[in-house]
Amino acid sequence: MAPILTLENISKRFGAVVVADQIDLTLADGEALGMIGPNGAGKTTLFGIATGTIAPDSGRVLFVGEDVTRLSPERRCRKGIARSFQIPQPFSGMTVFENVVVAAAFGTGQREAAVYDACADLLERCALADKANRRAGSLTLLDRKRLELARALATQPRVLLLDEVAGGLSEHECAALVRLIKDVRASGVSVVWIEHVVRALLATVDRLLVLHAGKFIAAGEPERVIRSPQVAEIYMGIEADA
Repeated sequence: MAPILTLENISKRFGAVVVADQIDLTLADGEALGMIGPNGAGKTTLFGIATGTIAPDSGRVLFVGEDVTRLSPERRCRKGIARSFQIPQPFSGMTVFENVVVAAAFGTGQREAAVYDACADLLERCALADKANRRAGSLTLLDRKRLELARALATQPRVLLLDEVAGGLSEHECAALVRLIKDVRASGVSVVWIEHVVRALLATVDRLLVLHAGKFIAAGEPERVIRSPQVAEIYMGIEADA
């Protein structure tokens, strides 16, 4: 299956700290890819490079075979790359519906009135329809994360990058989120998911990558990767021979 998103030979450092060291990453069309690693490993930086908010020191970003390395975040969004953020930051004084309308109009280039029906359907899909007229700042953490997803999906992405959307959720809330992401994937959206809640990844993704010190140290079938002694020692702080 041809890749829809490629990070090719990506390097990035902030001063003396290397967060990406000649990294290659490919996401197949329709694939769900998980990514784990210690804090500071460079995971969120890769999302910034993919979406255009961070410029790599070297390397290229390809989307459906097109080099988008020099395109702005806005142009990448309209081409079909969307992301969520680890800490949801909705427009707190606007309603849930207004938040999604703004994202849809911006991401698709349509007039606001033209996206109303699609936004209403999206809120239903994300279990937010009954909160459409609430101020976004009044939502629970789970609903803010649902709104973060809804805003990203409103841009009609082909690739969705999720940054720790399960963090801070209860087991029941996490299960609801996993169901939603599975539904998103079933609609044809390719997914890359950074997450520390490993059980959520194992329930969702086809392939798992482990990032450490700016390099991928393991990749493959999720259950096999997570049981690797090297991953246990580096990611989980457990001695490999324990």
